[in-house]
Amino acid sequence: MSTPTLPSPSQIALQHSLALEKIIHAKIKNAGGWISFADFMEAVLYLPGMGYYAAGSAKFGQAGDFVTAPEISSLFGKTIAQQVAQVFALISHHEILEFGAGSGKLALDLLLELEQLGCLPRRYFILEVSADLQQKQQALFEKTIPHLTPLIHWLTRLPEEFGGIILANEVLDAMPVHIVTWNNLGLFERGVATNQQAFIWQDRPLIAGELFDIAEKLTPLIIESDQNDVRYTSEISLANRHFIRSLAQILRQGVILLIDYGFGQAEYYHPQREQGTLMCHYRHHVHDDPFYLPGLQDITSHVDFSAITQVALDEGLQLLGYTNQAHFLINCGITDILSRTPVDLPQKYLPLANQLQRLISPAEMGELFKVIAFGKHVSPTLIGFSRGDKSRSLSI
Repeated sequence: MSTPTLPSPSQIALQHSLALEKIIHAKIKNAGGWISFADFMEAVLYLPGMGYYAAGSAKFGQAGDFVTAPEISSLFGKTIAQQVAQVFALISHHEILEFGAGSGKLALDLLLELEQLGCLPRRYFILEVSADLQQKQQALFEKTIPHLTPLIHWLTRLPEEFGGIILANEVLDAMPVHIVTWNNLGLFERGVATNQQAFIWQDRPLIAGELFDIAEKLTPLIIESDQNDVRYTSEISLANRHFIRSLAQILRQGVILLIDYGFGQAEYYHPQREQGTLMCHYRHHVHDDPFYLPGLQDITSHVDFSAITQVALDEGLQLLGYTNQAHFLINCGITDILSRTPVDLPQKYLPLANQLQRLISPAEMGELFKVIAFGKHVSPTLIGFSRGDKSRSLSI
């Protein structure tokens, strides 16, 4: 583990982190001295009133810890709206359900563009686990689109059934993951223990169950038969799988559109990625120590898109497309949306052009971020995947 020189937290923030540390230490003690990393990640991110996403610190934009595509540019939400409009033309249910709406910027830009296109949803649902973020979203909408706020409804749990478009931008990467180590002695789960009030890693043999079954099936991909000394550590997300399964069960007709960073299985568990994909974000610094300032930093893992695709197919969903963010946005007409701003107005055009580059450049978000769509009772090709579809790389 390594942490670069990072900005110091305020005294209030530090006290908050120390209080959360005490709670987790007690949790570990009550569990017999060890918890899975998934349980640790769940606590530091989502513990009510204390976890990173449940407390009130700034998370998005320049004042927070990282910047997401909707904060980079309104071009993102406006472009997503083109895909939504096409889906609405194909199905009878014109509703949107967004997970983890963050600052609310994606919903804002999406609704404004759909209004211009003349195809507003009947209702726009937001399922938000953070009461603090929900309040910030409400404030944004009331300030900027008061005439559209009657369309917006917040949920605290999944509806029993849904028809329309389910949207999740950078949600899967923030779901808790289990950490598994493969070596010549067998399968081990890497969890969290304590040593004199410090969190430490501790491996335990992986026992039978869902996690063991998944790890065992991955073993031939990770360990070649002629290797004598093997040590490979990576993440497995049961939460991602359960999430997709839940969405499949409630969807009656429509599309699930997921945008996140990750890979297909062969690339996810590539030999050169032997330490996994776990990342932490703190004040726009990226490092790999998840024990640093609990509750004050984000912890993420890349998405195994092959895994969630297999679950989706098993649950009766159709794979409608899989590509990188650059292809998806270009297919949906992001350059046409940029062209609405005249080139001879450089003060307006140049910032938008720079924002577009951040969204589609392979060196920025264009290649690492992927877009995947699943559907039920939707047949024509979605415009976002008309070129550059990479579904074959999922190896399903």
